[in-house]
Amino acid sequence: MDFSQVALNHGLTFLACITAIILIVITVFLVKLLIDISTLLKNINETSMMLNTELKPTLDELRETLQSVNSIIKNTDSNMGNIKDAVESTFGKTKAFTGSLFSGIIKGFGTMWKLFAKK
Repeated sequence: MDFSQVALNHGLTFLACITAIILIVITVFLVKLLIDISTLLKNINETSMMLNTELKPTLDELRETLQSVNSIIKNTDSNMGNIKDAVESTFGKTKAFTGSLFSGIIKGFGTMWKLFAKK
């Protein structure tokens, strides 16, 4: 019985020592993890601040460029409307002239046909 008591004490002591070593190792890794996460968060914060300061001027320039492109497109659209109206009026007059010319040519051919058909 004395031997079993000593073996039990040695087993419990070994278990306590191993548990303490494992807890120390886990604590060290958790502290290292927390330090790494803290460093990562600082870097993310610096990066976001840098992006914020760098992107504001770029976005302002992009906004100005888009406004310029928009005004150019509006001017082009209005000028195309003017050109469209001019072309429509020109073709409208040409169409009327061509229609009367074509009808005159058909009447002339009809008259010529009647003249040749009589002979």
